[in-house]
Amino acid sequence: MTKKILIVRSSSLGDLVHMLPAISDIAKHVPGAMIDWVAEDAFKEIPSWHPAVHEVIPMAHRRWRKAWMSAQSKAERKVFKEKLSATHYDVVLDMQALMKSIWVVRQTKGVRHGLNWKSAREPLASLFYHVKHKVNFWQPAVTRQRLLAAAAFGYEYSGEPDFGLQRFTEGTPIQDYAIIMPSASRDDKLWPQEDWFAVFDRLTQAGLHLKVLAGNDKEAARAQDIIKDYPNAEVLPRMNLTGVAQAIAPARIMIGLDSGLTHLSAALGRPTIGIYSASTPVRTPLVGAGFTASLGDRGVPPSREIVLSKLEQALQL
Repeated sequence: MTKKILIVRSSSLGDLVHMLPAISDIAKHVPGAMIDWVAEDAFKEIPSWHPAVHEVIPMAHRRWRKAWMSAQSKAERKVFKEKLSATHYDVVLDMQALMKSIWVVRQTKGVRHGLNWKSAREPLASLFYHVKHKVNFWQPAVTRQRLLAAAAFGYEYSGEPDFGLQRFTEGTPIQDYAIIMPSASRDDKLWPQEDWFAVFDRLTQAGLHLKVLAGNDKEAARAQDIIKDYPNAEVLPRMNLTGVAQAIAPARIMIGLDSGLTHLSAALGRPTIGIYSASTPVRTPLVGAGFTASLGDRGVPPSREIVLSKLEQALQL
């Protein structure tokens, strides 16, 4: 018998990646699960990668909120609401527990599950659920998502997280290049250029080509400046998320700032080193089947020496 499930987890990139193992768990433990997923339009590719997801329902909340009362936003929200209300779900599972996700949940038909008052990031969200679950806040995001899904459907999960990204990894030969993510939209996430140069030197000594990711024109300009003295380096052109995943999957190693793409690399099973300076890896460590190192903490970026030490470990694999 089909069990219709709606997952509400709209953003951001890394958070959607962290959600994927919970989808694998639901597919494994819930007979007849038919999983739909509401995701922000910019990230809708991520749920589509998982073979257990039946339909991705895109929303454009980030764009709508800039002009909430415009005719276009109103028309698009009307279509979105009609889409959500067209299906009666057995379970509507809000994995965000934010007031913006509650706006989505309230448009749905079905039994609403979410976090309780003490577990939710925004406690008021818990008032809108039919069934509330307790999940400890201070634990890795992947674990927290898996626990919430298990509580909602009444099973106990086990084993290492399965991100469901085999479409990118199965039969993919590893190539002699490193993926680098040295730029960020926020200056407090950046790492000193001189330290990046030390990383580039070691990767070059290892015979690796350097492929640098950048999210926008400003980041691309910074990346071009950092690699200007390295003939074995290039800044990759802007790509959709599927293109980025296809670029990361064959990489020998990935080193990046704490970003969604760095978490995607770990999820793809590549040896991945994450540099944290504006957030804590206590809640969002890198998780994956390969070597991972989540270095630094909020306000305390990792030293060049510790990054090079972890890089040496990864290169020996």
